[in-house]
Amino acid sequence: MKYKLLAASILATLSTSAMSATYKLEELGGLDNVKHNYVTDVSESGHIIGVANSLYHYPIDISYLDFTDSSFESYYDATKEAYEDIGKEITFTLDDIANNDAVNTNADAHAFMISYLTNANSGRLTNSEYQKISNGVASVYTSEGVKEQVIFDEQSLDYDGLTRSTTNLLTAVSEDGVMVGWGSDPYEKTSFTQTDEDEEETHFLRDFISRAMVISGSGDKVPLAPEFDDYGGFSAAYDIIQTNSGYDVVGTVSIDIAADPLEDIEEKCDGEDEPVSDCVEVYNRSYTSGIYNKRAVKWSLDSNLNVTNTELYGIGLTPEDDEGIAFRSSAYLINENGLIAGTSDVRYKDTDTVVTMPVVFENGEIKQFLDQEDGWDSGQAFALNNDDVIVGYANKIIEGGYRTKFFYYDKKSGSVVFPTDFFTSSSSVANDINDNGIVVGQGETDIYNSSSRRREGFMYTIGEDSIVNINDLLPCYEEDGETRYKYTLAEAKAINNNNEIFGVATKTVEKTDTFGNVTVDVDGNIEYESIAVAVKLTPIDGSVEECPAEEIEQYERQSASFPWYALLLVPFAAARRFFKK
Repeated sequence: MKYKLLAASILATLSTSAMSATYKLEELGGLDNVKHNYVTDVSESGHIIGVANSLYHYPIDISYLDFTDSSFESYYDATKEAYEDIGKEITFTLDDIANNDAVNTNADAHAFMISYLTNANSGRLTNSEYQKISNGVASVYTSEGVKEQVIFDEQSLDYDGLTRSTTNLLTAVSEDGVMVGWGSDPYEKTSFTQTDEDEEETHFLRDFISRAMVISGSGDKVPLAPEFDDYGGFSAAYDIIQTNSGYDVVGTVSIDIAADPLEDIEEKCDGEDEPVSDCVEVYNRSYTSGIYNKRAVKWSLDSNLNVTNTELYGIGLTPEDDEGIAFRSSAYLINENGLIAGTSDVRYKDTDTVVTMPVVFENGEIKQFLDQEDGWDSGQAFALNNDDVIVGYANKIIEGGYRTKFFYYDKKSGSVVFPTDFFTSSSSVANDINDNGIVVGQGETDIYNSSSRRREGFMYTIGEDSIVNINDLLPCYEEDGETRYKYTLAEAKAINNNNEIFGVATKTVEKTDTFGNVTVDVDGNIEYESIAVAVKLTPIDGSVEECPAEEIEQYERQSASFPWYALLLVPFAAARRFFKK
């Protein structure tokens, strides 16, 4: 963003140290077969992990589909009409897909099938009778380039390559390169026949929704399964730290199934009208807190990644006898001091209402540190430095809308601070803090748009009451001095103790279709789009560049109007944590 007045106010409040340094941005690269690439975590020793999505040539299985079904015909007609509205001619028929391999040779047909299968309004996105599509993959950045890290996916029996039906998330990496994260079981195409019926149905089923994983630097994989694993159970790993004896990993595990969903499952998931695992997943989606009671956990592992101890933590409330829903706590963070932070379900202002708040797990107790009396009714801790300072976000109603605001909590002093961000109703999230007390994150910068606001990366130094839009520390122009700088930092994800920042930037490139081919409009002109790229920002000597006022007022750097994680087609969006420091 380069509004004249806002830029001037930011520059006026920058400290002398900030004024004497700008940042150099460089792309970290990405996987070749995807459109968008992101960083999720970086260790002090330089290990980088990430996630990528929008796969090119996504494999589509059409062998089980009936293209004479009315749902196909109506969806095709709607697509054809949409094409006509923009003056575009449709280049495929349903018969081409069914009989002429159009899904592998025609990009429009391929995009049509992805859209059809993932259409949420029709219910096909979650209907087990349709192929499941998961468009995100985990990635590891090495000196040789970026490589995909497979977590639980397997080779498909129906097409070449992996099933591409799994959730794949690397969440944290240790100083020696050991990674943790979580993933889902791949869906398997299975035949099922209802009781008293003769006709077989095709269903896509899996054994578990989420399983924690530890992966060594050499690629050895060690799943961390919960002790309670009925219907697959649930586990996820969010953070790791190297210790003298090996590693400590924190996350969450299932301990049992809550009373209400258990009653539904035992009564209705009998395998007569639908597969049992599909029935269970339906209930897991229908209950706001899922079917499993989950608890924060710390796994201790030796240097060979053998689990030597498992410690469970509780929740910040006492369930009443008539409360049959699931209650949850999760450990998201651990530092060198052994301090563990995360979230827990708690009571809101001593009422029966249950909310999820940031907490610290310490000495067998679960301690909230945000003041609910100030209106904060939910939030999450996202990063923890070695001075026991926690950063994250909390939610409350501000100027008539529900907003997130970033905070930092100094455990030693017991103080919580919500710094002033870009403007009063701007939503902001703190993603990381280094041991120098510098916080980085993302905030809304578009004060005029109340529905879909642009977001950009920020930097905030504890002790200096000013937030800095990191884009104002980048050049206004490319090296030719005329072309506007092509990058906008949409989100700062991590910062190390050298004050190097890692994050997600957007840039405009030639638009590509689902096969990776450059697209043109109806007049034959090349189209353009904004993509997400993983970047590193390094402090350099220099001064903040002030763009000419007349150009500032006419130009706005374009950034994503969405957080990068919104692109991932994975479950449990509210509960997952992709990044840490």
